[in-house]
Amino acid sequence: MNILQIIWNPNPNLIDFGFIALKYYSVCFMLAFMASYIVVKQNAEFNNNASLLDKLTIYVFLGTLLGARLGHCLFYDFEYFSQHPIEILLPVTFNPEFRFTGFSGLASHGGGTGILISLLLFSKKSKIKPWVLIDQIALVVPLSGFFIRIGNLMNSEIIGNPTTVNWAFIFVAEDGLPRHPAQLYEAIAYLIIFIIFYLAIKKWPKPAGFYFGLCITLIFMVRFFVEFIKENQVGFESNLPINMGQILSIPFIITGLVIMFLKNNPIKK
Repeated sequence: MNILQIIWNPNPNLIDFGFIALKYYSVCFMLAFMASYIVVKQNAEFNNNASLLDKLTIYVFLGTLLGARLGHCLFYDFEYFSQHPIEILLPVTFNPEFRFTGFSGLASHGGGTGILISLLLFSKKSKIKPWVLIDQIALVVPLSGFFIRIGNLMNSEIIGNPTTVNWAFIFVAEDGLPRHPAQLYEAIAYLIIFIIFYLAIKKWPKPAGFYFGLCITLIFMVRFFVEFIKENQVGFESNLPINMGQILSIPFIITGLVIMFLKNNPIKK
């Protein structure tokens, strides 16, 4: 008897106003930015410059949202959005009828790319060395990932495969089968990565950029392996040897390893 199995059926809406609802996912998304803001503010570059941090937050917010949205539309649902391009950047759908949906389709790989682009643009504008800036933001990326996956859990989405483990979640909104709480696995892993980074960056300083490489390596390794116990998000993934989340994770893992090696073993001229 699996006495620890959890019946999971939360209302994804925190507050429903009738014409629009405040969703747990949206709250978690904002908590990710608020928590990241507080942590980054402790860094030397921003400790006494709230205006600079506010500008950086806007850059990263837009980069995250646009990148994650475009990543989802291009890699997970291109067939639909190629026919409905206006819906890519609008939180509504017109098919089969007009309906407010929010940005319900966001891809972490696209979000990561968007963050990196926004940091490079901000670095050029603010005259902060790119690798220094990227390392500081890398610290809070896993913290943000923790909040986002909790939002996914509250939405009963990105669920795991059916299982018989004692700690299985029964997602009532899905099919009532005991499943791996894959969102929770990822959330816990990201929180652990954040805690390790928070302690390590101060105690074991490395060349600027090293911790960014380590960050994306660990995050996307977690993503790659957790995908083995996740349900595929879209139908075409069933015909692939590994799913889209794993395919998109591989370039990030390789890039992270290369950055770590180069930063820890600088080329001597």
